[in-house]
Amino acid sequence: MQINFAKMSGAGNDFIVIDTMQQPVNLTEPQILSLCTRRTGIGADGLILVESSETLDFSMRYYNADGKPGSMCGNGGRCAAYFAYTTGISGKTASFQANGDHYNAWITDIECVKLKMTVPDDFRSNFYANGFSCHFVNTGSPHTIIYTEELDTFNVENAGSAIRNNSTLFPEGTNVNFLEVTGPDTLSVRTFERGVEAETLACGTGAVAAALMSYKLEKVSSTSIRVTVRSGDTLHVDFSDDMKEVFLSGPAKVVYTGTVNV
Repeated sequence: MQINFAKMSGAGNDFIVIDTMQQPVNLTEPQILSLCTRRTGIGADGLILVESSETLDFSMRYYNADGKPGSMCGNGGRCAAYFAYTTGISGKTASFQANGDHYNAWITDIECVKLKMTVPDDFRSNFYANGFSCHFVNTGSPHTIIYTEELDTFNVENAGSAIRNNSTLFPEGTNVNFLEVTGPDTLSVRTFERGVEAETLACGTGAVAAALMSYKLEKVSSTSIRVTVRSGDTLHVDFSDDMKEVFLSGPAKVVYTGTVNV
């Protein structure tokens, strides 16, 4: 089976994006894992299927790099919206469905997308996991948050893996974000992602979780937060004081297009 695809990057989070409206695609878990594996496959943090929708512009189906269905991916959603815009599926404003939720996105500039997120829930603060003081919030995906003043040298892989696999606290796993507060409206974040099982260069739902939790804990004072991710890019998280309206903005671009035999 030959598949047309786009390789996309959302602030360093990279994805394989496939338009199933133009070509029927039925991939198995091992095939998705193979495609996402770096060096031997295309290589990506995840795979996105852009599918038809009866009521919205499209539907987004997301798979983690391990081949398993994933929860919401904020940068993936922004990339899917930009892909839909560049291929004519939608205009500069897009409405799509992902994991049963309705999302709106706007192309705000060249290779820049703003996405309205779902209302966050399950806020938890000040608990311990694997020796670390932690906080937790679900922003469409589960996120554990740990603050540090030594982010650049922090061993994200070891600590992140241990907490992600703490089945007592997180039976379904968790993403783990390590944060450094750098100003009243700025954060730096490194994320160990569930499903990738490694640190990624960016995480959209993680940036949102970092901004919301930092505001809730009064570590930042603004409802417009700039979040610097591992790639060096900046994601913008804007939200209402009650956190009922939350938006994620940042870069999204097509790196290249191609075909692959599966």
